[in-house]
Amino acid sequence: MKQLFYSIYALLFNLSARIFKLKENRVAFVSMHNENFKDSLGCVYEKMKEQYDYEFVLITRRDLDINIKNVFRVISFFLFKSAALARSKYVFLNDNFLPMSKMNFKKETVVTQLWHAEGAFKKFGLDIPQQEFLRKSETESNKRLTYVVCSSEGVRDIYSSAFGVSKENVLALGAPRADYFFKEENTFKAKADIENLYPQLKGKKTVLYAPTFRDNLSENKNILKHFDAAKIKQELGEEYEILVRLHPQIHENGEAIKGAIDVTDYADVRQLVLYCDVLVTDYSSICMDFSLINKKTVFFAYDLQDYIRDRDFYFDYESYVPGVVAKTNDELIRALKTDFDREKNDRFRQFNFSFFDANSSQRVIDTIIKTNNE
Repeated sequence: MKQLFYSIYALLFNLSARIFKLKENRVAFVSMHNENFKDSLGCVYEKMKEQYDYEFVLITRRDLDINIKNVFRVISFFLFKSAALARSKYVFLNDNFLPMSKMNFKKETVVTQLWHAEGAFKKFGLDIPQQEFLRKSETESNKRLTYVVCSSEGVRDIYSSAFGVSKENVLALGAPRADYFFKEENTFKAKADIENLYPQLKGKKTVLYAPTFRDNLSENKNILKHFDAAKIKQELGEEYEILVRLHPQIHENGEAIKGAIDVTDYADVRQLVLYCDVLVTDYSSICMDFSLINKKTVFFAYDLQDYIRDRDFYFDYESYVPGVVAKTNDELIRALKTDFDREKNDRFRQFNFSFFDANSSQRVIDTIIKTNNE
């Protein structure tokens, strides 16, 4: 069914591209990963609105939520937004958009992949095993990319490999989403917003547990069975609160998590990053954010060998990650009580980020827009 949708969308796109002229002042933002635009795509969009009187087209995953209440949005996605995208001079994405495999952009169109994560951690894109039809679609889609943006010079080769593009087309301009963390006002707003919703956090130290999903769906249901939040809170003391944020792809039954506050549905994960004192994760790229702003992360990798077998990493996991690796709850508790290893974090941070400022969105705009307007 998805293949049919891709073909229909591409057909309508290509028809519009042949019939209509390009609009030099139109910019399209395609968000198949984060429909709330709380990422690099959203940061570039907001910054561009401040500087250019352009026409902006927003295409999101929400457009494809097919139900009786959303029928007109779906029709708009296929008929009108495909035409708008076909006439856009600039196109920005935050994830793969597989209809692109069959879409013929005008030669003047500049297509930029901003991606939704920073640095290099677990393998992604064309560097992971895939079904043949998916690999072919992704490879063909990436041929339409003019640029891929990454967060540092150190990871350019990896992004070149993961997207199957020339290294010259990978631009180490920084991660636009990282701009958010270097604006002081955002820290104050995060504290106010979170404590307004969770007043029990006032005056407490906070540990955020944010595991990623497993490719084996049955294992997703067992993730919380390995994390004993009640025991961890008891060992750390009353001055701590445990927060749990599950990955969107992990489907839980909604039961209360003993000893922890469930923040899975909290709208902006960036605020949680700014607010929480310590992160516990496994293989999630959220560790990049904590490392970037020099906060402690403990890695709870109880199924490390299984994950290496199924997904794998670009580097040796235990020596690469910017924190202690724990494989049992007792080891996790001991790790949470240890001091922050700033030296190890700094090595990780310097490799994955070339910029530590709030200007990556501007660098992207200056490079993509201004360069192609000359």
